[in-house]
Amino acid sequence: MEPIHCDNHVLVLNKPPGIATQPDFHEQAKAWVKKAFNKPGAVFLEPVHRLDKPVGGLVLFARTSKALSRLNEAMRERQVHKIYHAIVEGKLEGSGRLKHTLLHGDHRAIVDPSGKEALLDYRVLETGEDQTLVEIELLTGRYHQIRAQFAAIGHPIVGDQKYGSRSKKDAIYLAHVKLSFPHPTTKEMLVLCHQSFHKKMAQDFSAR
Repeated sequence: MEPIHCDNHVLVLNKPPGIATQPDFHEQAKAWVKKAFNKPGAVFLEPVHRLDKPVGGLVLFARTSKALSRLNEAMRERQVHKIYHAIVEGKLEGSGRLKHTLLHGDHRAIVDPSGKEALLDYRVLETGEDQTLVEIELLTGRYHQIRAQFAAIGHPIVGDQKYGSRSKKDAIYLAHVKLSFPHPTTKEMLVLCHQSFHKKMAQDFSAR
């Protein structure tokens, strides 16, 4: 396990697809901290956000209670910015904003007027015959938000059969590739990327 960023207050790791953020990846991360820093006893490490089990990418952890409190506040104030890449079914063009109200149903998100507002911006990176590579900025953090919103406009994420994808894949083509947030103590804006996800998606896309 190689950290994308690590200091006394925060840890950013790359979660592979197919593993739940909690408890599985969380426990792996704590074990890594314990071994890397030779820490006796319990390790304080809490995820500031989560990724769906089939989604890979960057996960931000707080290493102290003060960092957790400040990062949670930054999340509430929308100072934490998350960029995803996805391959969706069908052709999209240009850029746009998706706005829905989502209700957390039975292990899925449902578009429902009684739900909570969900917002994201997207930008097309490349278009193929019947699929589109998109960059997504998540503006709210609803359950299964990206997956549900693109399915709602008729462009489910490739491999995401839960939301109507016709493609049968081992994983869904969605990854959290860029994260920026104010450091909880220095207030410096950290910008962290994991380009290997984008490269793999681009290669897979080009091979189609």
